[in-house]
Amino acid sequence: MGPARLALLRFLERVQVRDLARTRQWIADEERLQAERRRGAEEKPPPPDWLLEQGLNKSSPPVYVHIGDCWNAGGRSKGIDREQARRAIAEGIRACPQCRPDSALRMLD
Repeated sequence: MGPARLALLRFLERVQVRDLARTRQWIADEERLQAERRRGAEEKPPPPDWLLEQGLNKSSPPVYVHIGDCWNAGGRSKGIDREQARRAIAEGIRACPQCRPDSALRMLD
């Protein structure tokens, strides 16, 4: 029983060493992913101050003006500057009812 037991213990040791190596690789992979996420967040440009939400297709007129970080801005939005936002609202493009860019621009009726 002695030599067989020793062989089993050596086998167990090899399995545990392999498991430890795999676990260390998982840790290294996770550290790399977290570093990439952190770097991506640091390098991400700030949101624009104002957004113009386009219509459903290229020929449709814009539908809303938003404050740059509005949660309700659609994916078809593009960044614009303050003067463009003021001009768009003055020309009849609706101000988003959630973020109220007309209030922020002091353009209330």
